[in-house]
Amino acid sequence: MGAAESRRQELELSDTEPEEENPQSQSEEEEDYEDVKDHQSPIKTPPKTPSSVDEIDAKLKALKLKYQSKNQILKNGVKLYIHTGGNTANSKWVVADKLTSFSFVKTTMNGEEDEDDDEEGDGDLYWFLKVGGKIRALVDQQLQLKPTADQLRVDFVSNGVYAMKFFSVEDYKGFVEQYEKCLFENTYGFECNDVNKGKVFGKDFVAWANPEAADDSMWEDAEDSFGNSPVFKTPVRGNHDLREEFEEAAKGGSIKSLALGALDNSFLVSDSGIQVVKNFSHGIHGKGVYVNFDNAMKGHVESTPKKALLMKAETNMLLMSPMTNGKPHTNGIHQFDIETGKVVTEWKFAKDGTDITMRDVTNDSKGAQMDPSGSTFLGLDDNRLCRWDMRDRHGIVQNLADANTPVLNWTQGHQFSRGTNFQCFATTGDGSIVVGSVDGKIRLYSVSSMRQAKTAFPGLGSPITHVDVTYDGKWILGTTDTYLVLICTLFTDKDGKMKTGFAGRMGSKIAAPRLLKLNPLDSHRAGVFNKFRGAQFSWVTEEGKQERHLVATVGKFSVIWNFQQVKDGSHECYRNQVGLKSCYCYKIVPKDDSIVDSRFMHEKFAVTDSPEAPLVVATPLKVSSFSISSSRLSYA
Repeated sequence: MGAAESRRQELELSDTEPEEENPQSQSEEEEDYEDVKDHQSPIKTPPKTPSSVDEIDAKLKALKLKYQSKNQILKNGVKLYIHTGGNTANSKWVVADKLTSFSFVKTTMNGEEDEDDDEEGDGDLYWFLKVGGKIRALVDQQLQLKPTADQLRVDFVSNGVYAMKFFSVEDYKGFVEQYEKCLFENTYGFECNDVNKGKVFGKDFVAWANPEAADDSMWEDAEDSFGNSPVFKTPVRGNHDLREEFEEAAKGGSIKSLALGALDNSFLVSDSGIQVVKNFSHGIHGKGVYVNFDNAMKGHVESTPKKALLMKAETNMLLMSPMTNGKPHTNGIHQFDIETGKVVTEWKFAKDGTDITMRDVTNDSKGAQMDPSGSTFLGLDDNRLCRWDMRDRHGIVQNLADANTPVLNWTQGHQFSRGTNFQCFATTGDGSIVVGSVDGKIRLYSVSSMRQAKTAFPGLGSPITHVDVTYDGKWILGTTDTYLVLICTLFTDKDGKMKTGFAGRMGSKIAAPRLLKLNPLDSHRAGVFNKFRGAQFSWVTEEGKQERHLVATVGKFSVIWNFQQVKDGSHECYRNQVGLKSCYCYKIVPKDDSIVDSRFMHEKFAVTDSPEAPLVVATPLKVSSFSISSSRLSYA
């Protein structure tokens, strides 16, 4: 099941009635039919002559009112469709209600309406979308609402996939405008107006508050790096554009994470050990080498490693595990020697003699894992951003047999007083740092300073759970539960020079971001409780090279976007859109099990007939490699 199929089904609305018709609709149709029949029946008794012209006029008006089309007199009238058949060949859109109406109502979560604004209710009030008696849904990103202007239609998810067709352009525009206002208020807690938009986004982010008036020239200025890239075309229907080259069962336990190498090997980290695989141009393949944690760790692992970071020309790996109490933090890390299959050091996080914790670690830069002399890495906690050095202050790293665990050297960083709520981070090719936060903010730090962000992008209402950045630092990709946000960091300084937000304050000429979403049908198929995870660019580590694809995981789906297509402002997805531009053109790679991670191999493994290195998809029990061919690649 690919996105091409989803788009095709999404556009075809059938007037087929469901097997169980709405009883109220049936009775209304029967009453109408009876009225018409009586009106057309022969008159058996002479009609009574009206006593005046006024009486005749009144009867004509009443007759006209009674028989005019219902959609002309029903406020907010729409035709409601529902998608049936699930993910089968018989799936289709059918009519759920020939004529119903929608409304936006402000209630508590349990449905108590705001009848008196002067009295305090028992709970916070939120906007809900009601459609007839069938639908009552909170107005938020979980609705996955997708407007389609040329069809006067909106699709959304609410215990199923629905579509509403409007009877006029005015009705459609009125709904979308009202929906955007309700979404803003539910998201930020303020009424949607220019003053409150200014409070949320700030004076420098006018484009984020009013994207219709935004200058998209920065997106186009960044296109020149694609000068020699192959041109991708979206056919009406595409299939078999991803070729699975290799699939191998995991050995020794359930796969927890991938550690892809740019050199000879990659690694599958499971709950009991590490499986070594060989890198090829068609994907990864097992080498038959497996290191069991029972022997290698000797009791030093608190729990299964959730993060593996390659270092020292990919001869060493840092293994990070959460604390045993279940919190997403750890007070130490293990240095694993891949060549010997042993843990050589168990490091402790501490500063000024006090033990501290870390939420995440990453390499100093995009290509740092290939540096044979690399000894430093970055650490992140809720309110900390720092660089750690594995070289011991005394010149010799203690052996694991020693009683005291060696302490990493805090060489650079800052411990913020409170409120940053960092969640994730990533680095550019030159070592600049991007950090995502719980409040949705994305901060950019230069190579030289971790104390103050050069640029801080405002949140869009959803926590950033994962972040990535291109090698050149021009583009940032943030992951939220329900959408991805793509940000352009380019700006022109006062001297007319083009810079990124890592190098200086961007001022007020900041381009509006773009959102990457699943259409409502695919979102429903992915599962209500499944969230986007780990979105990242394809892997480039050379100046002048441009990443070509974006990939994210949601449930059993790996979802791939064409980067060039997303940036193209004339792309068909963006026609007649209201608010931030959202791209729905992607390719889905479905698996039979929930996906642990989806990542592109390093660019050096791309073959001549492909614009991209293979995609590696890991589920708990299997790992697969897919080759993408430009001659067959399609997005829909």
